[in-house]
Amino acid sequence: MLNEIPQRSAMRLTRRGRASLIAMGVLVAAAAAVAVPLLLPDDGGVKKSQALTVPEGWRAGQVYEALDKAFGVPAGTTKKAVPKAGLKLPGDAGGNPEGYLFPATYPLDDKSTPAGLLSSMVNTANKKLNGSQVTAGADRDTVNPYQTLTIASIVEAEAATKEDMGKMARVIYNRLDRGMPLQMDSTIKFGLNRATLTTTTTTTKGTKGTSAENPYNTYVRMGLPPTPIANPGAEAMKAAISPPQGDWLYFVTVKPGDTRFTADFDEQQKNVAESNKLRTSGKPSSA
Repeated sequence: MLNEIPQRSAMRLTRRGRASLIAMGVLVAAAAAVAVPLLLPDDGGVKKSQALTVPEGWRAGQVYEALDKAFGVPAGTTKKAVPKAGLKLPGDAGGNPEGYLFPATYPLDDKSTPAGLLSSMVNTANKKLNGSQVTAGADRDTVNPYQTLTIASIVEAEAATKEDMGKMARVIYNRLDRGMPLQMDSTIKFGLNRATLTTTTTTTKGTKGTSAENPYNTYVRMGLPPTPIANPGAEAMKAAISPPQGDWLYFVTVKPGDTRFTADFDEQQKNVAESNKLRTSGKPSSA
């Protein structure tokens, strides 16, 4: 979500209701990540194996937990395997695979290990990011591949639909180009390790709200957060690599399927007012 709080107004300009649907999405994703039977041909007929599906937008912690359960190992085992897994991460990542655990379905067999599966995820992410398509992007002079992945992770967390992803990425680039804070609720949630959060302009003991003290608070800190905030899928990566041209600076989801992008602050205020009216009337206002 994007909260725009310019000096001339303290109005909360955001996609109301996003939190509840995110929570619903997590429940659906969790079910999809359970190891499921996968039939593979074998010399003697049919051999039973398994596969693990990692949903788009999961954080590294969720992936670790799913791997622990899939392999039947104690909680925390996969996370502990990261430093010794030999993951092919860029120097910018500092050994943190957040963003590089590419969402896909990975086969499991008796030779599979948590470290091996993590390596497959990182190698897949690198294939999606590296090469001419990144350097050919419209913003090749302003971001490197790691920053591109960070943008893709925000797009994955913020966009209500695949159709909105390109515009969402362009909003991020436009705000960076203009020296505007990103003001994304999704980055604050990540910094607080929260799945949902009602963002306000005040704090409770310094832990909530737009003034929360952490490096992922894009309300008070300029530029991109220090790391990706989730593991984006192919569509979000594509949006971050080659966003459409546009002057959009603001967005708000007025109701499901109706996310409005604009460069005009006054128009954004009207859209937010409509969103708030629907929300207070008890009707779902955003995705």
